[in-house]
Amino acid sequence: METIALLSHRTPTAVIAYRAGRAISAGRFLSDARHLARSLPAGEHVLNVCADRYHFTVGLAACLLTGKTSLLPSTHTPEVIAQLASFAPDVFCLTDDARCDIGLPKVYYPELSRDELEWAVPALAATQIAAIVYTSGSTGVPLPYKKTWGRLARCVRDGAPRLGLLDGRSHAIIGTVPAQHMYGFESSVLLALVSGNAFCAERPFYPADIAAVIAAVPPPRVLVTTPVHLRTLLAAEIDLPPVDLVVSATAPLTEELARQVEAKFHTRLLEIYGSTETGQIALRRTAESSPWRLWPEVRLKISDDQVFAHGGHVEQVTAMQDVIEITGEDEFLLHGRVADLVNVAGKRSSFGYLNAQLNAIPGVADGVFFLRDAASGSTAVARLCALVVAPTLNVAAVTEQLRQRIDPVFLPRPLIMVERLPRNATGKLPQQVLQELANRHLQPASVQTALEISSTHPSFAGHFPKFPVLPGAVLLDEALQAIQRARGTDLNWHISSVKFLDAVRPGDSLSVEHAAPKEGLIRFTIRSQDRVIASGNLSRPAAPGSAA
Repeated sequence: METIALLSHRTPTAVIAYRAGRAISAGRFLSDARHLARSLPAGEHVLNVCADRYHFTVGLAACLLTGKTSLLPSTHTPEVIAQLASFAPDVFCLTDDARCDIGLPKVYYPELSRDELEWAVPALAATQIAAIVYTSGSTGVPLPYKKTWGRLARCVRDGAPRLGLLDGRSHAIIGTVPAQHMYGFESSVLLALVSGNAFCAERPFYPADIAAVIAAVPPPRVLVTTPVHLRTLLAAEIDLPPVDLVVSATAPLTEELARQVEAKFHTRLLEIYGSTETGQIALRRTAESSPWRLWPEVRLKISDDQVFAHGGHVEQVTAMQDVIEITGEDEFLLHGRVADLVNVAGKRSSFGYLNAQLNAIPGVADGVFFLRDAASGSTAVARLCALVVAPTLNVAAVTEQLRQRIDPVFLPRPLIMVERLPRNATGKLPQQVLQELANRHLQPASVQTALEISSTHPSFAGHFPKFPVLPGAVLLDEALQAIQRARGTDLNWHISSVKFLDAVRPGDSLSVEHAAPKEGLIRFTIRSQDRVIASGNLSRPAAPGSAA
């Protein structure tokens, strides 16, 4: 039976972790893992939510020593927890947070004995199921994948030389991503264990915190992070202590951003490509090269117009969810995700392109396009939605900028201004969370918008002599424009019904109250204080050729 050691550290005094700059030895780590293993309950499945990376890793090691499987879902919502409990009724939650409200039996990370046990590095069966990891849900429902210890260890062992982390020095790995995410799991926790390097217990988020954690550990230093954190670091204009290597993953990294990071922080930036299903399988230096180089013995093949990964540490032949151009035996180009493609009214684009154009608008701090669930409307054409963070801009300004950059059929309907996007700890935007945020903004609650119509409006003059009133057509046009501005939608609507109940005289204070009780319908009421002036419905016109 093939076995692989839990650690690659050769002596008990070798450094395996840092907390607040203080070194923790491999001997101490193994003793902590054995002490914790003795206190774990009998269940075979563990939800390890420890926020402290050292606590998480000790918990992982304790589970491996006792044959327990770590469950690593992408989120901890009540729905996901209920699914875990159904999947593994014996699951319990290991946590280091006294306020943890996860609805499972809990084991709190204890104060462990300070007795250091005899140094003996355990060897684990390569076939042992170490973890069940879940996809992020950024393209749909999270899915589980079993990971054996042997394949996990081989993945990071094969990747370490590509990263330059087997040069005989002990590198300090600082991660801004959680240990529970596949990228953070591999690139901070497992990489330290299997390559003989050290990880930091902290998970800094803000730029000043990242700089402080880096400064607290000795060089050589490695920053494991994401494009979202890198953009924030650049915008913060702070000086980082010297970093020998920056590693990025979880989202596409542009060549421009990679060059900016390397220039500002005087370092190398390597980008990792992989997935929850395959683990890490390729690497590139984005500032210098577009092609990706595969991990040793990992290969890509095409079957029925689909690209599959296989070999090396990949558990099984796996369909890739990206548009990939194979350029050599161990090289390929990446052209976006299969699910990234979007087809509207017979025209094709990609979410990657649309998002790039949106985020290139001056004043847009963050933004994302996505397709709304059940948002085809009466036209039977899928409706794109966009959530935008742009404190100095309004809907009309962002829409106008988009008109200059993208085909009008891809303009978002609606475009919703928000204070921030609901990114998770790795910077991703799960589809379910985007749908829920959009629905909250588009729920049928009534919105009241002021109508600004001057008492000197020229239409009053000739309508009617000695009794000026605002023409109904003018009133409706003003109301339509106000609704469009408030809802961030286009003017491709028609008035399906309207009833005029009173007249508008010069000086009347007007407002329009509007609600969208269902897709493709807006109900409105125009008021002047306590008087109802008009009410009616707006609807989208039927698509050409559709049934009447």
